[in-house]
Amino acid sequence: MPTLLETIRTPQDIKAFTIPQLQQLAQEMRKAITDQVSKTGGHLAPNLGVVELSIAMHYVFDFGFDRLLFDVGHQCYPHKLLTGRLPLLGKLRTRDGMAGFPEPRESSYDLFSVGHAGTGISTAVGMARGDTLNKDAYDATTNPTGRRVVTIIGDASIVNGVAMEGLNNAGTLKRQFLVILNDNGMSISKPQGAVSHYFDRLRLSHFYTDFKKSAKEALQGLPGGETLREAYHMMGEACKAVVNEGAWFEHFGLVTVGPIDGHDLPTLIEFMREARDFGRPMVLHVKTIKGKGFEAAENDATRFHSPPAFKVSDDLEQEGCRVELKSEGRSFTTAFADALFDVMEHDQKVVTCTAAMPDGTGLSKIMPKFPDRSWDVGICESHGLDMMAGLAKTGWKPFFAVYATFLQRAFDQCFQESSLQGLPVRLCLDRAGLVGGDGAVHHGFCDVAILRTLPKAVLMAAADEPSLRASLEFMRTYEAGLSAVRYPRDTVSERLIDQVCPPFVLGKARCLSSKFDVQAGKAPPDVAVLAFGTLVMGALDAADSLAGIIDVGVWDARFAKPVDKDLIKALLERGVPIVTIEDHSVVGGFGTAVLEAAQELGLDASHVTRLGLPDAWVYQDSRAKQLAEVGMDVPGIIKTIREAASKRSAGVMAK
Repeated sequence: MPTLLETIRTPQDIKAFTIPQLQQLAQEMRKAITDQVSKTGGHLAPNLGVVELSIAMHYVFDFGFDRLLFDVGHQCYPHKLLTGRLPLLGKLRTRDGMAGFPEPRESSYDLFSVGHAGTGISTAVGMARGDTLNKDAYDATTNPTGRRVVTIIGDASIVNGVAMEGLNNAGTLKRQFLVILNDNGMSISKPQGAVSHYFDRLRLSHFYTDFKKSAKEALQGLPGGETLREAYHMMGEACKAVVNEGAWFEHFGLVTVGPIDGHDLPTLIEFMREARDFGRPMVLHVKTIKGKGFEAAENDATRFHSPPAFKVSDDLEQEGCRVELKSEGRSFTTAFADALFDVMEHDQKVVTCTAAMPDGTGLSKIMPKFPDRSWDVGICESHGLDMMAGLAKTGWKPFFAVYATFLQRAFDQCFQESSLQGLPVRLCLDRAGLVGGDGAVHHGFCDVAILRTLPKAVLMAAADEPSLRASLEFMRTYEAGLSAVRYPRDTVSERLIDQVCPPFVLGKARCLSSKFDVQAGKAPPDVAVLAFGTLVMGALDAADSLAGIIDVGVWDARFAKPVDKDLIKALLERGVPIVTIEDHSVVGGFGTAVLEAAQELGLDASHVTRLGLPDAWVYQDSRAKQLAEVGMDVPGIIKTIREAASKRSAGVMAK
């Protein structure tokens, strides 16, 4: 006999369920999500926390017609299960399965591809205004069958600057508009800032304890047809329990209700039914538990925010279960944390911060040791970069640890407050390049392109742990402007562990094929590969495979700005084809910088072949499969080298 979850094809299927059936459905959804994430990895704790909330939303609204916009996309798994995508769950975060974030290519129930926080309210305001202009908007009097608009925001992204801008504009709407604030007391890790402290005080107040009983009794006494706004005026002391934080949100012009229990389905449904027909912008404050229903995730929501595959086993000594996370080796994140820790011990002027990613960037290891020189600013990349600029202005050496995909949210600050001022803010860009299962919303594919526009910016990539350490040491002493180093979501290679890693010298590549070192007077190779970042290792493997067929010289480019013009000149003047390789877009990236350098030197740039991410979106799958898809695995690199060599041979024959 199928489970309730297995019977769901559209959200309409749950509308006939009883409350006990909905509660059973919630249990089935939690089990399905936990079982799958344990096999493949994925976002666990945030999704377990919104199961009842997702059920209630789809039970009350019709999101085949109404609008549902996610702010934090990593809390969408329950929504996807309720919209008929259980068959895709078994291949979660792969090309043939369910994307880990809302994805319009996958379902019409997903309106935007959403991977970055803070945007949901603003896009919802846009759709609300569009529906109004199209005369499609719900209005109790003039269009009772019109579209409603709902946006759900959570994991502390309410403190994001764009979210605040959205709230400010939402308050000017003169129609139904519902913001559901999923308040789980967490962001990706512990939330930061005055607003989160405000919600902490609210959750601990006696109003929340007293709310359910008094508010429900008051609502039951209302005559049929009363709106929630009328209830707001009529409920007296009981209403204070519902709207006590309204003074904060109502500055934006939004009536505020809550907090209510986000795991109490009858209460959620009751309040959403009232909110559905409320003719003004409203915030419904819902309190949830991140990781709800899975003890390990409830106890450590940060660790289980987005875990790798894991195994649950009985632990008789602890009278419970033990969860073992799968480990694939030493990560660049761990290597960076250890390296920066050593830098901060060595140099007392070094400070660091992250934007809600202390675990994801490795700063969780650093912050307890250096509490006065490290900060988590929450989901506020723009503020974090500006704060780092202020620290640089006062003589400190700031290192901003941020995912490459979130860097563009602070590009204006890189430009105005750092580069334009000549301030040495240092960017440590984790998750650069292809990121695997998180897919297109999280690839770090444009950091080089945008930062190359900034005068005196120095842009580097680490090939392995020793080069990462060397790059941080270079950045520590670089004072002329902004600097950055990029590294992937991957394990560090030990291929070059027996070689001495030389210091970074501004704009100079490192030759890894000494017998072809043209700058040292050696005979040139048939093809020169200039690899930017970890794809150096793939280039070396390709060179080994072609030994005896094509002489391939490999250089660790190290710098995308400035590139090694002396090396480029030495190679092209000898007629050596250059293949550039980078885990970054070919548009505006390292390869483009090499082309520009060749042109500036008056050399034939037709001998330069660029290999990088194509001018197209690369969707979710394993990082290895993504690299193969874009021709940057070893077979793909070999193919490109062969093509470059054949062009050279054709050119020689023509002469």
